[in-house]
Amino acid sequence: MTQGKDLQNIAARAESASKIYGSGENEVKALDNVSVSFERGKFSAIMGPSGSGKSTLMHCIAGLDALTEGNVFIGDTDLSQLNDKEITKLRREKIGFIFQSFNLIPTLNAYENITLPLTLGKKSGDDAWIKQVIDTISLKDRLDHRPSELSGGQQQRVAVARALATQPEIIFADEPTGNLDSKSGSDILKFMRRAVTDLKQTIVMVTHDAVSASYADRIVFLADGHVAGEMFEPTPEKVLDYLKHLGE
Repeated sequence: MTQGKDLQNIAARAESASKIYGSGENEVKALDNVSVSFERGKFSAIMGPSGSGKSTLMHCIAGLDALTEGNVFIGDTDLSQLNDKEITKLRREKIGFIFQSFNLIPTLNAYENITLPLTLGKKSGDDAWIKQVIDTISLKDRLDHRPSELSGGQQQRVAVARALATQPEIIFADEPTGNLDSKSGSDILKFMRRAVTDLKQTIVMVTHDAVSASYADRIVFLADGHVAGEMFEPTPEKVLDYLKHLGE
């Protein structure tokens, strides 16, 4: 799926990516020769049945796990050529993460959590950008509150803002609304959509939820460790219909 696309417009890609867990009779091929790319400035979703390899693909492209065979790239950087220290630096400087669990530091207030990646990297960041992000998540009056004083939806908004704070090349989101009620989840998805449309961010989200996926520009479907297809301009109805063919 990389062929024919200008690599300058590709934020991340996998080429002939395979990931095997275990060996012998216990061998599981989570990814089987997957080649896929994700465009800059787009909101992409990865979907598929349980065990299809969607989280494995995201973790390998994000440098959280290593491939057994093949290559993954962030921009033009081949992660397989980096050592652990270099991968950690790349993740801190070029990648944002949003997880199902908010992963906020309980002793820090909302603002300190948002700017934590910059603090760890000993960088001040772009004040105008950070203000714009904070304005967008509508939490200006809660910045001095610690996570325990925020609702689940507010905590996840802080987590999304933290992912945006460093102006990363790409943000990976793993079931970001999984722990939220439908209203809070909808608010987060709308914010992520705005981050792409208005703030020109690049987001790749793993989800099993058709409504969540419908916020994306494009969905990549996986089944049994293979790319099974893709969909542009998705709607919940189109997604549900497609998933029936994948056995969900």
